[in-house]
Parts: sequence; structure tokens; C-alpha cells
Amino acid sequence: MKRHGTMTVNEDGHLVIGGCDTVDLVKEFGSPLYVMDEDLLRQNCRAFHKAFIEGIPGGEVAYASKAFCCLAMLRLAAQEDLGIDVVSSGELYTALAAGADPSRIDFNGNNKTPDEIRYALENRVGRIIVDNFTEIQLIDEIAGSMGLRPMVLLRVQPGIEAHTHEYIQTGKIDSKFGLSISTGQAMEALHLMHAKEHMELVGIQCHIGSQVFEVESFAQTARIMASFMAYASDNLGFHLPEINLGGGFGVYYREGDTPVTPADFAKAIYEALQEELSRHNHPMPRRISIEPGRAIVGNAGTTLYTVGSIKTIPRVRTYVAIDGGMGDNPRPALYQAKYEMCLANKMTAANQIVASVAGKCCESGDMLLWDASMPWVETGDILAISTTGAYNYSMASNYNRIAKPAVVMVSGGKAHIIVKRETFEDIVRNDLIPEHLLWDHGHQWQKLTLPKGQVPVD
Repeated sequence: MKRHGTMTVNEDGHLVIGGCDTVDLVKEFGSPLYVMDEDLLRQNCRAFHKAFIEGIPGGEVAYASKAFCCLAMLRLAAQEDLGIDVVSSGELYTALAAGADPSRIDFNGNNKTPDEIRYALENRVGRIIVDNFTEIQLIDEIAGSMGLRPMVLLRVQPGIEAHTHEYIQTGKIDSKFGLSISTGQAMEALHLMHAKEHMELVGIQCHIGSQVFEVESFAQTARIMASFMAYASDNLGFHLPEINLGGGFGVYYREGDTPVTPADFAKAIYEALQEELSRHNHPMPRRISIEPGRAIVGNAGTTLYTVGSIKTIPRVRTYVAIDGGMGDNPRPALYQAKYEMCLANKMTAANQIVASVAGKCCESGDMLLWDASMPWVETGDILAISTTGAYNYSMASNYNRIAKPAVVMVSGGKAHIIVKRETFEDIVRNDLIPEHLLWDHGHQWQKLTLPKGQVPVD
């Protein structure tokens, strides 16, 4: 397994992250356990800050909170002088509670409800990114009723098909996100938005997909967006001063992945914008935004599991079962995502077997790794899977009524819980039993005695 950030191996042959022995972390906090490397989080934030905010005139970086959203993470992003991109009122609430500057919050998403739009307006978010014709009307009506005129950008489809899994391609024409340039719908929307009294149209936004490694994909996107900006200006008679090119920057998950530095992306994007806008005799935007999420938190996260049962099918396969799985990491089931692993308590041991890592959910598809080389594995070993900082905690579920893991942030030999482990009481907290179901349907019709952590009664 490739080591990221502060990962080292101590004299006991244990994996160490942020100065903390991962075996000790499991002893103290239990497993499964998400571990976030604070130093690497800050390093990643600063790399994007330097490349885009410091390196580009008018540059802005909005952390895409959907990748990993909790109070501590959004507080850290704000401390590192990043804006925040949100796609729901829950993410917006978290950002505000973490102390993020509302003027640097972008509200994204393809189906904002009236309540969400009103909540965003009440809190004076910096920009609302409009996805469709329905939202244009909704925002205008709600903002008008509140006496407000928010800044808005239109999400457009540039027609780029990034080389990634089809479920996370978002810039192509056949996508639920945005309006297409090539069909003319994007231009139609700009006309409509410009005519609305209760919104200030300031620019356009796009997002071509996730886990994209090709610099040229972003450069070509910048050219298409710049050309569209110039065309809109020439045909509508006004200047769109802002452009948001989204995120999707790829990270290392396994051998063969080739991440590009933020500086290289920034250079390619800025030069492409300059070249294309100069060709159209059009000024550069006053604000050039990006929305990295995975590229900030992905490699800073590691998930620790305890090995349980080990099952060998002769001449077929060995299954190593862990105490987590698709409940805390659904990406392999959703996207066929692939990871690297190690045995955190046997870092100096040589690989001896090939085995597949199975989760504990009652699903045949609950597999985290297929045919991975590893040392001789035993019940009780600590298995670590790297690059799980993005879309693991965010997408975790209670399938099979399994409690969600805790999240700890580590640095300087200290570990801090930033998300508590769920309890059984947490799982049933919102459950209700109607009064008539509390009675036993046996001969005596005795009332049900509820366990500790009493279930709410309707």
C-alpha cells in the first residue's frame, strides 16, 4: 500500500498516522474507524490555495463539502481560507455552524427545494448555481418575496465526456446536471435569467466528472466555457464576469493512478482561458472558481477494520471478512472502485497469500477488495484501506442496522474524535411504535417492556 501524508511504520511494525499507532487507535476507539490525517488535509488545502487563490488573479477555491462533511472538516477548510460548496440545506447548515463565511458559500445541486432556496437566501449565501428552468422561476419568485436579488450562475453542460466511470460523468449532454450548450438550452436559460428582476446573473458553472486525471480535459473545458462566455456577451450584450469550472481532480487509489498537482491544473486552466478569450477579444473573468472535494480529503483518510472470520474455498478463493463493508464504504458496490490495503499490525511482514476482503452486510456484493496480496492473515488483525477520506463517511448507511463508525482526526501524536460512533439508541432514535403495537398479542395481552434506550412511542 502506498503511504500518504504522515504515514510511517514504527518499531513494532505497526502503521502510524499523524504520530498515532493505528493498532492503539482501534483499541481506544474501536473499529471500523475512519482516520483523517489533519496535516495532510491542511497540506492539500494549501496546495489548492497557492495554485488558484494566490496563483490566479480572481481565483477562488470552494471545498466541495459533499466529499466529507462534518463540523470539524468545514471548520478546517474555513481556517485554510477556502470557500465551501454545498448541495443541500444540511450541508449549508453544517457550513454555517462551522463558522464558514456565508458570502463564500456556493449553493449547488440539481433539485433545490423551495425551502432550501429560502434557507440559502435567508443566510445570504454568496452564490446560487442554477441547474434548470424550474429553478430560475423558483429563485426569482422566492427572492422577490423576500426583497432580495442574489448572485446566480448557470450550470451548463460543456459536452466533455471525461475518462471516468459513467456514473460520475457529469459534463456530457445526457446528464441530469445543468443545461446543454450544444442544444441551445443554456443560451435560452441565460436570456431568461438576465430578464428576471430578482436575480443577478454573474456567470456560468460546469463540472465534467470525478476522478479525472487528464489536464487536457480541464483545459478543453475551459476553452469551451470561455467561448460560450464570449458568445453570450456578444449576443446578449452584457458581460458574464465569473466562471466556475467545478472539481473532479483525480487522486491516487491504486497503482496506475497518476494524480496531477493543483499547480499543473491551475496553469492549464488559466492559460486555456487566456488563449480562448483573447481570441474572442474578451476580457478575463473577475472570478475563476474551482470546487475540489476528493482531491482535498481523499488521500487523507484511512479506514481501519478488525478481521473476523477467514474462509478458504479449496482451489477457488480465500475470503477475509471484516467488521465493516458497504455500510461504511459503498463505492466498490456502486462504482467498482478499487483500493489498496495493508495489515496495520503486520507492516513489516511479507505478502504470503492472495485473498478477497468481504464486508459483513448480508449482500453478495459487499466486497471491498478482490484478490489482494497480503501477509498471512489471522482473526484479530487490523486491516487498513487507504484513500477513504472522500465519499465513505459521506455515503455511509445503516444497512442491516449497522451503526456508522466514528471519525478521528490525528496530528502530532494526538487523536480527536470529530464524529462519534453511532449507538443502538442512535439507530432507533427516530423510530416510533404506535400504542396498539405495544401490547403482546398472546393470551395475556401484556404490554411490551421496552429495552434500555426506550423507543419513542407515538
